[in-house]
Amino acid sequence: MSEIWDHLIPERDRAASRLAGFGRPSGLGRRPALLIIDVQYRTAGTRPMPFAQAVQEFATSCGDTAWRAIEHIAGLLALFRARNWPVLYPHVAPKFDFDQGRLTEKVPTMMRIPAKGYEFVECIAPRPGDVLLPKKHPSAFFGTPLASYLVNTGADTLVVTGCATSGCVRSSVVDAFSYNYRVAVPSDAVYDRNQASHAVNLYDMAEKYADVMDTRTLLAALEALAPAAQEEAK
Repeated sequence: MSEIWDHLIPERDRAASRLAGFGRPSGLGRRPALLIIDVQYRTAGTRPMPFAQAVQEFATSCGDTAWRAIEHIAGLLALFRARNWPVLYPHVAPKFDFDQGRLTEKVPTMMRIPAKGYEFVECIAPRPGDVLLPKKHPSAFFGTPLASYLVNTGADTLVVTGCATSGCVRSSVVDAFSYNYRVAVPSDAVYDRNQASHAVNLYDMAEKYADVMDTRTLLAALEALAPAAQEEAK
């Protein structure tokens, strides 16, 4: 089956991973939780726009790439809402002068985002009962109570969506893996302003940290485990 990274990863590299035993699936557990990371107007823009136009609105926008992913996130979110599974929103909190540091040295535009940019994209915005996790750094786990919330919900599997594939998504996936969670990354429900980074990081996560698949495949897998998970939760 063709993968998004096939045109970028040489066959020699893929063969080396196979010989070393990387890339085997972990599968889903029984109690999934959905992370929607940084799906704010600052990463998507207020409407679908080509990248060159989108960055005129918010310098940190990913343009219409984001909105294609948001459509898939919405499908996952609908299933999680229907099953009453936990939904958590790790998101970048507004920056203040005292937030100056290594991140803002690398990306100074982070300090100049208008207030509108920090709002959640409306079509997949949080509802009462969802968990909001403001963060200051890439990983959804760093400096937040995410692990505590996950323990409280009994989650054993994280479905990680949002932005950016090569940054906040990947760092959150690695930390989730390190906490021994099963991790699923829907390849078309994460996004990045750099398509090469998007593809290579998906490949790397698939080899070492997560099960990577398209949303359609993941939805089928989640729907298959839903009855058992609901029965166990009673």
